[in-house]
Amino acid sequence: MPLIHDRAPSRVRSAIPLGGAAADVLRVVSDSRTPVFVTAHGDSRVRYSYWRPVDSATGRGGCYVALPTDVCEELRRGGRITLGEPVTDPAKTTYRVRPTRGVPAAATGTARERGRAA
Repeated sequence: MPLIHDRAPSRVRSAIPLGGAAADVLRVVSDSRTPVFVTAHGDSRVRYSYWRPVDSATGRGGCYVALPTDVCEELRRGGRITLGEPVTDPAKTTYRVRPTRGVPAAATGTARERGRAA
């Protein structure tokens, strides 16, 4: 039961600056030491999460941490994060979540305009 793709992600990343929760989520997703996954359950529930290892200094961690689904879905629709190949079992489908590579189209257009002005 793959994720519903009725809201296909944009192929062009948004040039809008990120703030607050979106910046925090993108920071976590971009950290190669912290694999983030999204799980789509059979009842249409979707959950983005990652494993937080135990911090030796504080003794805290050792648990799964859920990321705000609405923020993650907004980042996916905006082309800032992508989903990897699905791993499916009878009750759910899981995808690896990764940051999108590349430069936003708006920034590229701006650079071209600067080049013409020079």
